[in-house]
Amino acid sequence: MGNYVLTYHGGDEPATQADADKIMQTWIAWFAELGDVVVDAGAPISRSVVISDDGVTHDHSGPQQTTGYSILSADSLEAAIILAKGCPHLSAGGTVEVGEAMA
Repeated sequence: MGNYVLTYHGGDEPATQADADKIMQTWIAWFAELGDVVVDAGAPISRSVVISDDGVTHDHSGPQQTTGYSILSADSLEAAIILAKGCPHLSAGGTVEVGEAMA
């Protein structure tokens, strides 16, 4: 078993508080369905900055902006990808990057 980081990119913001509540319930249900493979449910990320090797910082916004993360345990990268395909972030127009955390 290894740990796999799901990095969320982009996605639509909920238009209303009712929409936000509905989305939160979808996330709660997904994590409950995953059960013990959830190592860290993670958190949303509101803003990020990219720092280049010359020390210059750039706001990281747009469709590839990092908007959150989670960590799951799985037998392989392929198994982690299958788990990630059920992520609610995908139905919000976002993408999910799956990467193996090295031990």
